[in-house]
Amino acid sequence: MNHPSTSMQTTIRGEQRGESNTHLQGRRLILAWVFWGVIAVFELVALVYSLTGAVMQLQVLCTSSCAIQQLSADAVKTLQHVGLSLGDYIAFYLTVILISTLLCYTIAAILLWRKKDDWTALLVSLMLMSFGPGSISNGVRFSLWVGPALAPHVSSLFDVINLTILVLIFFLFPTGHFVPRWTRWFIYIMIGIEIVIVIVPRFTAPEPLIDIYNYLVVGILLSLVIAQVYRYRRVSTPTQRQQTKWVVYSLVVSIISVVALLAIFQPLPGSLLSTLDIISNLLLTLIPISFAIAMLRYRLWDIDIIINRTLVYGTLTAILALVYFGLVIGLESLVHLFTRQAGQSPIVIVASTLAIAALFQPLRHRLQRAIDRRFYRRKYDAAKTLEAFSATLRSEVDLSHLREHLLNVVQETMQPEHVSLWLRESGKGRKTNTHV
Repeated sequence: MNHPSTSMQTTIRGEQRGESNTHLQGRRLILAWVFWGVIAVFELVALVYSLTGAVMQLQVLCTSSCAIQQLSADAVKTLQHVGLSLGDYIAFYLTVILISTLLCYTIAAILLWRKKDDWTALLVSLMLMSFGPGSISNGVRFSLWVGPALAPHVSSLFDVINLTILVLIFFLFPTGHFVPRWTRWFIYIMIGIEIVIVIVPRFTAPEPLIDIYNYLVVGILLSLVIAQVYRYRRVSTPTQRQQTKWVVYSLVVSIISVVALLAIFQPLPGSLLSTLDIISNLLLTLIPISFAIAMLRYRLWDIDIIINRTLVYGTLTAILALVYFGLVIGLESLVHLFTRQAGQSPIVIVASTLAIAALFQPLRHRLQRAIDRRFYRRKYDAAKTLEAFSATLRSEVDLSHLREHLLNVVQETMQPEHVSLWLRESGKGRKTNTHV
C-alpha cells in the first residue's frame, strides 16, 4: 500500500521533470555572457548607426523612388499647410522608434536582472534588443559605419543573426529543448544558407539564390507553427501552455493589427500615410511585453480572460461595423429612390446609429454564449449547471433533496476527488456528515 506522502513526492518530481532546467553555472554561464555581450554591442552599434542614417535619409525629399518612411515634396507641402515641418515629422519618427526601443531594452534588462543565469532569458533579451534597429529600413543601416561596399554584407549579417535568434527562441520556447527533435536540422540548414547570404547579400544575389532563401523562410515559418502545436498538445505542462498562449496571442494580435491597418489605408511610399508604418512599431511592442509576462510568469492565467474578451469584442466590432455600413448604404438607397435626392441624410445616420445601439447588448450576450460554448465548453457547462441549481433553490423545500443537488453541482463544476458536506441540525446539537 502506497503512503500518501510517497505519491505526493512522486507527483512533485514528475512536475519538476516537466519544467525544463535552462540554468547555467560556471564556465558555461561565463561563455554565455561573453556571447551575449558581443551580440549586444553589435545591436547597440547597429541602432546608433541606423538612427543616424535614417535621419539623414529622411531629410532628403524623394522624387521617383522613396524609402518606406521618406516623404515626397507634395507630402511636405501638406505638412506645411497644417503648420508642421519636415523636422516635426522626423522628430515624430525618432520619438516612436525610441519609445518602442526603450520599452524593449527595459524588458530585456528586467529579464537579465531576474534570470541572469537562464540562457533562454539571454536569448530572448538579444531578440528584444534587435527590435529598434530591425524596424529601420535596410538601406540606411550601415553605410556610414563600414562604407557602401561592405554595408550590404554587414546588413545581411545583422539580418541573419536576428533571424537565427528569433527562430531558435520559437523552436525552444518555453521548454528549452528542440521539440520535436527534427527541428534542430532546420537550424543547421538555415545557418548554412545564411552564410552564403552574408557572402552574397540578397540585395545583389542572383534570382535562384533569392528564391532558395524565400523558400527557406516559408519552410521555417511552417515548421515553427507545427513545432509549437506539437509541443503545446503533447509536451507542455499547464503552466507552459499558458506561457505559449501569451506569446501566440501577442503575435496574432500584432500581425493582424498591422496588416489590417496597412491594408485599409494602403500607404504609398512618400505619402503622409507612411506614418502608419511608424505607428505599427508601437503595435509590435505587444510581443516583448508578452515574452516578459510569460518568462516571469506574471498573471499567466489572465490570458484566458483576455483571449475571451478579444474574441467577443473583436467579432462584435466587425459585425456591428458591417451592419452599420449596410444600413447606411441601404437606407440611403431607399431615400434616394423615394425622394430623388442625392447625398447623405442625417435621418439615415441617426437611424443607423440607434439600430447599432439597440443591437449592441443582445448581440454581445449571444456572442459570449456562442464563444463560451465553442471554445470554453467547461466554463459554459459550469455556468449552465449553476443556473439550473439557482432555479432549484427557489423551489426546493426538502433539505435532503437540496443536499443531493448541492453535492452534484460541486461535483460537476469543480470535479474534486471527493466531496464532504457537514450540516448542523437545529436544536439537536449534532451534525450530519455526507461524503461523495
